[in-house]
Amino acid sequence: MAESNESSIKDEDTYEALRDKGYSKSKAARIANAQANDNMAPSKKGGKAPPYEQWSKAELYDQAQNVGIEGRSDMTKDELIDALRRD
Repeated sequence: MAESNESSIKDEDTYEALRDKGYSKSKAARIANAQANDNMAPSKKGGKAPPYEQWSKAELYDQAQNVGIEGRSDMTKDELIDALRRD
């Protein structure tokens, strides 16, 4: 069965603009849908969290688990950072 973004993407223009900027499909969809939802207020700049380099490996692992990154248990701290930035 072929995947279709038509039913899951709430703001197609934002989604396409983010994809053009190099965002992954899942990240672009999350941002586009959040911006289309009046109960959410995503910003372009991001939050006040410190950069991943300042996180512990355990914190990075937990975040990787939250976003569903495969193979996280075998990754080094640097690999976790790279994977989180790609997702």
